[in-house]
Amino acid sequence: MMRNRFDTQLDILNNSLISMGALCENAISGAVKALLDNDMSLSKKVLATEAEIDQKEKDIESLCLKLLLQQHPVAGDLRLISAALKMITDMERIGDQAADIAEIVAYVDLTDNINKLHISDMATATIKMVTDSIDAFVKRDLKLAEEVIAYDDVVDELFCKIKKDVISLITNNQKDGEHFVDIIMIAKYLERIGDHATNIAEWVVFSITGEHKVQ
Repeated sequence: MMRNRFDTQLDILNNSLISMGALCENAISGAVKALLDNDMSLSKKVLATEAEIDQKEKDIESLCLKLLLQQHPVAGDLRLISAALKMITDMERIGDQAADIAEIVAYVDLTDNINKLHISDMATATIKMVTDSIDAFVKRDLKLAEEVIAYDDVVDELFCKIKKDVISLITNNQKDGEHFVDIIMIAKYLERIGDHATNIAEWVVFSITGEHKVQ
């Protein structure tokens, strides 16, 4: 009976993580679309989504603590809840980074230069990492978690490509120098999102194997 109740609560935890992951994905895609289209109203929606992510973190944290106190989990179950507590911290940070990108829209129009770069590709890559890392947790899929960790190289390569392209743009257009600094910052925020998704995947590996390898 106790086990059935525990399994039901674990299902609630999984669904809550999926929901929080979806909010993170919406925040990233919304922030980048707001940038590419210079859409102020969309950037405000991203900030509202970030507030939802913060609330979700509190709700999941409360559920995890309840599970720890009421069910006294051991071994794999304990690892699973511990991993979830770590994961939501990284997911909350992903929301913060997306909000940081959205806030840039409020004070600068980058549409002339940003569409020439790989920002959209970088956002797509980070969203894939976030989606796959949460899927790996819910499905207990070690292979998928390891693929997410390896995929961070794709995001890092795109970051290097953007830096190189920005240097070339600055050489040809020095009057927009400040804008290019903002673009580098945006790329850096996306790179950090990739790092947080990697962290999530590493905690998934821990929840399955008991080993936590920091890259």
